[in-house]
Amino acid sequence: MKIKGIAAVIIVFCFMGSTVIAQEKESSKWHYLAEVYLMFPTMSGDVAIANLPAVEIDADAGSILSHLKMGAMFYLEATNNDWAITSDLLYMKLEQGVVPSTLVTGGDATMKETAWEVDGLKRVMPYLEVGVGGRIVSLYTGLDLETILNQRSGSLTKTWFDPVIVVRTKGTIKEKWLLQFRGDIGGFGVGSELSWQLQAYAGYRFSKLFQTTIGYRYISIDYDKGNGADRFLYDVDTYGPVVRLGFNF
Repeated sequence: MKIKGIAAVIIVFCFMGSTVIAQEKESSKWHYLAEVYLMFPTMSGDVAIANLPAVEIDADAGSILSHLKMGAMFYLEATNNDWAITSDLLYMKLEQGVVPSTLVTGGDATMKETAWEVDGLKRVMPYLEVGVGGRIVSLYTGLDLETILNQRSGSLTKTWFDPVIVVRTKGTIKEKWLLQFRGDIGGFGVGSELSWQLQAYAGYRFSKLFQTTIGYRYISIDYDKGNGADRFLYDVDTYGPVVRLGFNF
C-alpha cells in the first residue's frame, strides 16, 4: 500500500510539474504580428520656421489625401504572455495650403515627417499592459508664403527624441473579434514640450495568419524650440480613421 501511495504521489507531482513546464513554455513562447496600415487624417494647428510668421494649418482628410505625395506606415509586434515589444514606423510627405490671416494672405506648406516609435510593455493584469519607450521624429517643413508686404519662403528640418509612457488594454471575443485601446504621453520637454496619442481599434481574425482592424487615431505634438533663424514650431493635432491589415506568425 505504501509503495502504491508513493507511486501515486510521484505521478501527481510529475503531472503537476509537466503542467507547470508546459505553462512556462507557453508563457515564454513568442508570437509576431506585422501590419501595414493607412490613416485618413485631419490636421489642425500652427507651424512656424525661422523668422517667417506662424501660419495655421487646417486640412481635412480629403484635402490631405489629395495633396499626399507619399505615405508608408508599418507596425511590428512581438508578444508572449508577459511581455510585448512594439515598433511603429510612419512616413508622410504632403503639400497643403495655409489659412490666410491678417499678415499672411496665402501660400503653401510642404511637410515630410518620419516617426519611429519602439516600446516595451509588461502585462500587469489579464487585460492591461503598461510600459515605456521612445519616439524619434524627423520633420522637414518648407513654407512659401504671400504676405501683405512681399513673398517670403524658407525651410528647416528638426529631429528630436520623445520618451513615452504607454498604457494598453486588449482582448478577444470568441478568439475571432479583436479589441484594443492604447494611449501614450511623452516629450516632457526632452524633445517636444508634450506629445500624446490615443488609439482605439476593433477587428476580425480570419485565420491564424490574417487579420484586419479598423479604428481611430489621435496624435498631438507640441514642439517649439530655437530662436531667430533656428526657430521651429510644430503645434499640430493629426487625427482620423485607420485601416490595418495584419499577418500573424
